[in-house]
Amino acid sequence: MSRRVLILAHTGREESLKAAWEACALLYGSGLIPVMQETELGDMVRFFGQLDHPVEVLHDHVQLPDVELVMVLGGDGTILRAAELVREVDVPMLGVNLGHVGFLAESERADLAQTVEWVASREYTVEERMTIDVQVWVRGQKIWHTWALNEAAIEKANRERMLEVVTEVDERPLTSFGCDGVVLATPTGSTAYAFSAGGPVVWPEVEALVIVPISAHALFAKPLVVSPRSRLAVEILNRTDAQGVLWCDGRRSVDLPPGARVEVTRSATPVRLARTHQTPFSGRLVRKFQLPIQGWRGPMPQAETIHTGPIPIIRTPRPMPPLPSPRDAEPGDTPDSSPDPSTGK
Repeated sequence: MSRRVLILAHTGREESLKAAWEACALLYGSGLIPVMQETELGDMVRFFGQLDHPVEVLHDHVQLPDVELVMVLGGDGTILRAAELVREVDVPMLGVNLGHVGFLAESERADLAQTVEWVASREYTVEERMTIDVQVWVRGQKIWHTWALNEAAIEKANRERMLEVVTEVDERPLTSFGCDGVVLATPTGSTAYAFSAGGPVVWPEVEALVIVPISAHALFAKPLVVSPRSRLAVEILNRTDAQGVLWCDGRRSVDLPPGARVEVTRSATPVRLARTHQTPFSGRLVRKFQLPIQGWRGPMPQAETIHTGPIPIIRTPRPMPPLPSPRDAEPGDTPDSSPDPSTGK
């Protein structure tokens, strides 16, 4: 049975076009069938000329459920765009970073040939990342419904006007404050917008939701980590006429008038990411953020491998009684007048 790999690239960048060209050639040389979207394939052909190998066109020659894997060439923004395409068909994505940090990407541009080799030999695993369901209500009417892999970010629409909001967890109000916005994030999104706003880094395997206020004018407006079964909500208060805007993954937005209510819950549909490395998340943090780790000595050896001798016992001699001071001696006593221990005289 033929194995097909869909290549998604940011074809507005020359580096991305070159990477897509190379990926198609490597996939074809490994016995796989490269697939591209019609517009992106057209951009590549206009840039390089006619291809030396066949490339199938998505929706013309093959449908998305028939694709084994989606190889995304670009930064986190390109991967988030790809997630919109593949989330509903349960196809995993493998990111090749062409951007800056590329936290969602699995490999770097220099490792493209090795990545294709791993894909061809099926040396990859698939992990599921939690997503959130986002609803917007205005005057009791639901006006918008979407989802997000990273975060739902409520921001002020006007630079000069602060938002007045109240946060809610499990249908109970928590606190109200003025702010520039509030980020409602997944563990995957904890290293994105929420991290930049001062939120905690949450390991991907931790099932939780994160609330991070942005520049809040309040004493109790700290980042919170809550249960994934909780229902989060943020309401735009009517104290002022300040408008807000909701951005989901920085790609989809809707205006929030005063009185609007944003509700966030865990979505039943995750996003699947392909992994070729078994590097723990801590290693990914160190590599992506270039964290200093000088002085690290590693874990202590196991107790059964340590060979020690008996613990030495040091005996402390008993202290000698103090000698009498000169004022304690009787008249006529001299140092030589003490009795002889052998004769008692």
